[in-house]
Amino acid sequence: MKSSLILSALLAVALAAPPALAAPANPAGQPQARSCHMAGVEEALRCIKLPVALDYARPAAGTLSLHVTVAQALRESARPDPLFVLAGGPGEAGSDVLPLLSTAFRRVRATRDVVFIDQRGTGLSGKLECEAGADDDATLSDDQVDLAVRKCIGASRVPFADYTTANAARDIEQVRRALGYGKINLWGGSYGTRLGQTYARLYPASVRSLMLDAVAAPDQVIPAGGRDSQAALERLFDGCAQDIACRKAFPNLRAEYAGLLTRLEAGPMKLALPDPRTARQVETVMTGARMLGTVHSMLYSPGDARRLPFLIHSAAQGRWQPFVARRNLAADFNAEGSPATLLHLAVVCAEDVPRLTPALLASDDSPLTRSLGGRLPGLCKVMNVPAVPYAAPARIAAPALLLSGGQDPVTPQHRAEDAAHFMAHAQLLTAPNAGHGVSQLGCAPRLLRSFLDHPQDKLDGACLNEIPAPTFQLGSAGPQP
Repeated sequence: MKSSLILSALLAVALAAPPALAAPANPAGQPQARSCHMAGVEEALRCIKLPVALDYARPAAGTLSLHVTVAQALRESARPDPLFVLAGGPGEAGSDVLPLLSTAFRRVRATRDVVFIDQRGTGLSGKLECEAGADDDATLSDDQVDLAVRKCIGASRVPFADYTTANAARDIEQVRRALGYGKINLWGGSYGTRLGQTYARLYPASVRSLMLDAVAAPDQVIPAGGRDSQAALERLFDGCAQDIACRKAFPNLRAEYAGLLTRLEAGPMKLALPDPRTARQVETVMTGARMLGTVHSMLYSPGDARRLPFLIHSAAQGRWQPFVARRNLAADFNAEGSPATLLHLAVVCAEDVPRLTPALLASDDSPLTRSLGGRLPGLCKVMNVPAVPYAAPARIAAPALLLSGGQDPVTPQHRAEDAAHFMAHAQLLTAPNAGHGVSQLGCAPRLLRSFLDHPQDKLDGACLNEIPAPTFQLGSAGPQP
């Protein structure tokens, strides 16, 4: 099945081989290093395999092999404190975000090694994924999608309870020790900010500084974010109404959106249309969950979000092709680059869903997240992982730079403010026109380097205001010039 399967946005289906478990070994095993070429980077890098404990509380449980990619500093006089990169998700691997070397970290790498870790259960660290099958999820109902996910989970023999954020943080410490680094700097994006904060609390003596982009608050529950997402959608509608050209092209945008939701709430729509990639006539099923999942995913990027008025208007006119073409992007990941579905569920089911109370669901309700919040508990019951108790967060002493996008639908600025309450030295910067991720935009790469060189100094982030807002797409030709 295609990788767009789970819950209209969750991820892949039907089990691949579990990670091979080695015989019991020292948790800090001997690394095996080699020169390697990785997708997204032209030059050779160092690839390292490091055995780490599957369960740090039970050394006899065996080990798993962790993949680490090191981009060595470009200057010979490199600084001793590297930058460790923690990807998002949960389910994204460090090797998936290597292109950040040429964007967000292009200035950092001049003087520091940049270390990308494939979190346990992702990428080349025993990815917990599901095999592709023959079925096309576009023809399946939401219930059939959930059934396929349950079968995938049931076929696995992986000990999901060992794939927690805390164990991933312990893995980071093993990498630091094995590579011979002293204090390290951490960059985390989205879920990677949760992992980075967890590491900083477990190993405060190992952290020189933190750079967190799209910051998750310590008490944030991943499936609960309806109010933030709805606020981002309302800002988009308001922005269209305030833009002369967008308002003229789509004068009834809110009503058209509401009409589509009402229509899909009555039942799925069977669509017959030319495949956007092959022009072959195909049938597809559009459900409310699939439409809302696509809308929600597009809100992450302002450039993508500003295509939404055109897609909504086209669908309201009965022309679903542009919307379906955009939704198909979620199914176009190759097997190597797609997020790890089962790792995502292992983390969220243990750490988030137990805190997804009826009261929280009611107070944070929005159509954009309602389906996901309603369907996750059933999948988590099949995952059968023990709940990780929530503990009050300890104070982080290391200097921290917290970046937020003013248009972010999942980790807006107030999440960073909540996280900063538990930090002794936190600087908060916001890029008003950015979405879910700031580090690669405008002057942000320069700010990252400046912060790393002098983490105690106050940064002037006024240049983030200069990042422009994208233009709205008004027709099939694409965004306005």
